[in-house]
Amino acid sequence: MARLFLRALTVFLAVPFFYLVFGLFGGLIPGPIEHTSSYGRDVRIGLARGPIHYDFLLPLNSDARARFGFAMEAGVPLLHPKARWLVLGWGAAEFYAKTAAVGEISVGPLAHAITGDSAVLRLDVARPVDGLPGITFLTLTQGQYDALLTQIEESFARDGDGAPIAAALGSFGMTDAFFEANGQFNIFYTCNTWIGARLRGAGVPMGLWTPTPQSIDLSLWRIRIAG
Repeated sequence: MARLFLRALTVFLAVPFFYLVFGLFGGLIPGPIEHTSSYGRDVRIGLARGPIHYDFLLPLNSDARARFGFAMEAGVPLLHPKARWLVLGWGAAEFYAKTAAVGEISVGPLAHAITGDSAVLRLDVARPVDGLPGITFLTLTQGQYDALLTQIEESFARDGDGAPIAAALGSFGMTDAFFEANGQFNIFYTCNTWIGARLRGAGVPMGLWTPTPQSIDLSLWRIRIAG
């Protein structure tokens, strides 16, 4: 019994260890990228890092307001005079909606996310973020940015009229809202995996597999040192 217990304990500890190790290697190994056209002016986007999750920061210009104007009906104040960025992230419906902070993590939603949960997208707005910790900026060509926006738009689940579907999950505050998303969240395809895949689809050489924020960190570090 003692040997069986030790073997079970070893497996229990080894699984998350190898998951994290492979995630780190996945962030360092360049994944396949889409080749996008280069045209127009460069566009600066942001990546906002949390303890377990990355969000996109998209410049809240006329194009973004036009593309994501549906979010205003759900209470996202895209036209607020102090709003400068559209905050956008993808994640597991139950875990995402019930975990605004790390201290709120509970076993049920976490287990559901690990084994497989429907996906949602969360939209919010932000004031200027220059100088704030946890923000990394990337400069994309207009072609790359358009490709990124198209991929993000394709991530929204839509009703019979083609409109994004608001998710009945509440919100974290007064300015955000959740929408149903295509795809399924699980331990192998996480919010950070989605971020990496969207950037690779826009021609940014992110890592092959980016399941954790550390994986995204390593991909961004590799891009910076590669020039």
